[in-house]
Amino acid sequence: MTLILNRSEVASILNMKDCMTVVEQAFRELAEGTAVLPLRTAITPPEGISLYMPAYLKQMGALACKVVTVYKNNPVKHNLPTTIGKVLLQDPETGNVICIMDGGYLTAVRTGAASGVATRYLARKDNGQIAGIFGAGVQARMQLWAVSEARKLSKAYVYDVSEEAVKKFIEEMGPKLDLEIIAASSADEMMKADILVTATSSASPIFDGNKVREGSHINGIGSHSPGARELDTAIVKRSKFVGDSYEACFKEAGDIMIPVNAGEIPKEHFYAELGELITGKKPGRLHNSEITLFKSNGLAIQDTATAKLVYEKAVAADIGMNVEI
Repeated sequence: MTLILNRSEVASILNMKDCMTVVEQAFRELAEGTAVLPLRTAITPPEGISLYMPAYLKQMGALACKVVTVYKNNPVKHNLPTTIGKVLLQDPETGNVICIMDGGYLTAVRTGAASGVATRYLARKDNGQIAGIFGAGVQARMQLWAVSEARKLSKAYVYDVSEEAVKKFIEEMGPKLDLEIIAASSADEMMKADILVTATSSASPIFDGNKVREGSHINGIGSHSPGARELDTAIVKRSKFVGDSYEACFKEAGDIMIPVNAGEIPKEHFYAELGELITGKKPGRLHNSEITLFKSNGLAIQDTATAKLVYEKAVAADIGMNVEI
């Protein structure tokens, strides 16, 4: 039998705290060499792109593949979202697909979870810090949720080109996190924050890196192609640069690829992978005046660890529908 879980069922059982726990374990396995993480495979039919993201976590006993498609004409032609994701979870002992679940909400939470883990290792440890979230979409919500799990915040700022999106963000996330959230009037106002998150669709830098205060931590989330970046050269140069994966950063992350290719920083400016901090192979933040930066590209190990967590929670709660395939 194969368990089927839709988006609402996944959302009903997946919380940020538990997701951060398993995502941290996944990055630990990656650093210790017990994770199998093949390169993401892309197929480009005429109407869009289809991505296949497999991973195996030996210690966690998790084996899965996420299938993500991006079809720009879906909303108009088929009344479907532009981006659709499903995760196939397998039993590593038999290879059988034991669960098929919606991957949209799962992807959003696991992406936030990686930033939450990075914030634990890289942000200053004092309570009462201020978060600044660039963007007001689904991912921005997950980022603030994760940061608030990692550090006790005093308040947060949010900045987006859409005033309506900001209004909805505040109305939803303020009560959810019991946190004061303020609509920032400009990117410069966001520089009051101690922990900055960029979760936008911008292809060019969204703030002046020279204005970031010493001691800040940054999670860079939105840009994920060689020619796009949310972060300018100034802030990359000023920061201790940590990525989810060295390979992914130098294949997909314009934030570091653009200044490296321009000769503005050396490749060696990449300080560590997140897993190296988790395992203690390299230290995270060394002093309170240091600026730290985590670049997230999104790895299949995150999906695999989270999918196993969701499956176990669903079985325990008797959620979903079992079908014979």
